[in-house]
Amino acid sequence: MVSGTFVEAPPLALAGEAGVRPASRETGRSRARRLAPPYLYLLPAVVLLVVWTYQPLAQTFVLSLHSWNLVPSTPMEPVGLANYEQLLSTPELGRSVWRTVVVILGMLPFTVLIPVAVALLTRRVRGRAQGVYRALVFAPMLVAPVAGAAVWQWLLDPSAGAVNRILGTDVNWLNTTGTAQLAIIVITGWHVAGFAVLVVTAGLAGINPDYAAAAKVDGASRGQVTRWVTLPLLSPTLAFLVLMTVLLSAQWTFPLIDTLTQGGPVGSTTNLYYLLWEYGFRSHDAGLAAAAGVLFFAGFIVVAAVLTRLAERLSHHDD
Repeated sequence: MVSGTFVEAPPLALAGEAGVRPASRETGRSRARRLAPPYLYLLPAVVLLVVWTYQPLAQTFVLSLHSWNLVPSTPMEPVGLANYEQLLSTPELGRSVWRTVVVILGMLPFTVLIPVAVALLTRRVRGRAQGVYRALVFAPMLVAPVAGAAVWQWLLDPSAGAVNRILGTDVNWLNTTGTAQLAIIVITGWHVAGFAVLVVTAGLAGINPDYAAAAKVDGASRGQVTRWVTLPLLSPTLAFLVLMTVLLSAQWTFPLIDTLTQGGPVGSTTNLYYLLWEYGFRSHDAGLAAAAGVLFFAGFIVVAAVLTRLAERLSHHDD
């Protein structure tokens, strides 16, 4: 009230009135436009991951709860957890797990020890010789497993094979229980060692040379630099190779086993992957094969998690 006259104050704008809504809506839209692009870039990869990985996993789990002989006209019969019970009570499962462990241990020299030695011995190769060296090292990886298996079958022939002639023996490498697994490991190691050498070489190239130079200034020998500087800084690469070997060794051996030994002799080369294949395509028990796949996947997930945690604790970084 001024001089006896009432002056009406202008109405206060409320937060929910129409005059404020466009500004709030515009702020929300601009924020969405700012945050959306990264997720839109990831969307195709997420869709492909769901379609090609998680959807088949879900279908495999559903199939593991049924009995089916792979004939499209035959309906799937639900059996609950019977496939898992049958699988866990099968003695062959334990034997195939042990053979898989043997394959992993046998592959470690070809994927870690030999590649590290080769990469350290050849890291000073430069120029045209470097290209030739890398081509020769990586060449076995480019050979199709079936083609490589045919060549090795001829080399390991008990009567006319080059291996027996060089060693002066008459061993039937692929048809003897004590040597078939060894032959599969050596052939697989020959096939993947070149890839591991290139991985180690890339890891060595990523190490800052100033560390080695500083160690030499302090009087360290070449062996001491390798032992106390190079190898610790190479540990993330070595951890990666160990993880790859543990998770993929049985998968790497599968085409060679299927081509050369078919799981024999007397099942001595049947590992987890080949056992799964036998359940599905020899016994035509898709439910049991799916149950085996689910168990193997869960087991390897646990192993991968443990190895990843150990790698994080044991690896050294130069940052």
